Amino acid sequence: MLYDCVIVGGGFAGLQAAIQLGRYRHHVAVIDAGEGRSSICKNYHNLIGFPDGISGAELLASGKSQAKRLGTAFIQAKVIHAERDGEAWKLTTSDNQSFRGKRLLLATGVKDRLSNFRMLIPCMGNSVFVCPDCDGYEVSGKPTIVLGAGNAGARMALTLTHWTSELIYVNHERTLVDDELRVQLEEHGIPCIEQMVQEVILEEEQFKGIVLDDGTVINRSRCFIAFGGNEVRSELARQLGVELMENKHIQIDPRTKLTSVKHVWAAGDVAGHSEMVTIAMGDGSQAAIWIHKSLITTSKG
Repeated sequence: MLYDCVIVGGGFAGLQAAIQLGRYRHHVAVIDAGEGRSSICKNYHNLIGFPDGISGAELLASGKSQAKRLGTAFIQAKVIHAERDGEAWKLTTSDNQSFRGKRLLLATGVKDRLSNFRMLIPCMGNSVFVCPDCDGYEVSGKPTIVLGAGNAGARMALTLTHWTSELIYVNHERTLVDDELRVQLEEHGIPCIEQMVQEVILEEEQFKGIVLDDGTVINRSRCFIAFGGNEVRSELARQLGVELMENKHIQIDPRTKLTSVKHVWAAGDVAGHSEMVTIAMGDGSQAAIWIHKSLITTSKG
């Protein structure tokens, strides 16, 4: 089957685009591997209409149901190859399925590098966070640990001084921290501990603290993770010859979300912008509007 548009990625950008395209009555397929960062967040607090927060899983399930009502097809699979197929795009999955679309939207996102702290996933969005723009407010005035590596962790700790002065930075991977950043940490009274974490203290889904290699226990109820080196999932874009930024994010037109390759769009965290739910949704809607314009222009032509 030839779809009007195939969307790779079923996160907030992909779902919002599917809903908008469905309301235009286009035939749309969303291919998603179910590994998106939004699926592991237990609570988003910065969204209009949800002052007490809403989990990523709940919000995604609601969006998927809404898109299905509009006729969107959902395929759970991982796309490993993309290529031009005549006037369309052909996508091949890891289980050797193939899907074709007149238009292609890449909403493949970013995967956070958690080092060896995957045990913290149940705490994500409640007591453990990765994005200061989204969740810096949640540590307001609270003693907070930053678990990180090198400059990435140091910069996170400095960013969080906007909300709290009670910060400790644990350079778990003992990566080099620039002298300039060390001076700034000292000026803000932020200890930089050069030790690995031996144990994480949890109480069900609540972060409680850590045990360092030397046996020191640091009790805190809030934690930010900043290891740097997150995986930008732009490999499919690279295969198609799409222009990428130096940091591997996809270069897009700020108005249309079109990439450097005709009939290929990108939206959400894989594009170059602040990685927030609301922005991803806006990207998805905007991309869908211009995908629709291109489809009806072609059909009229």
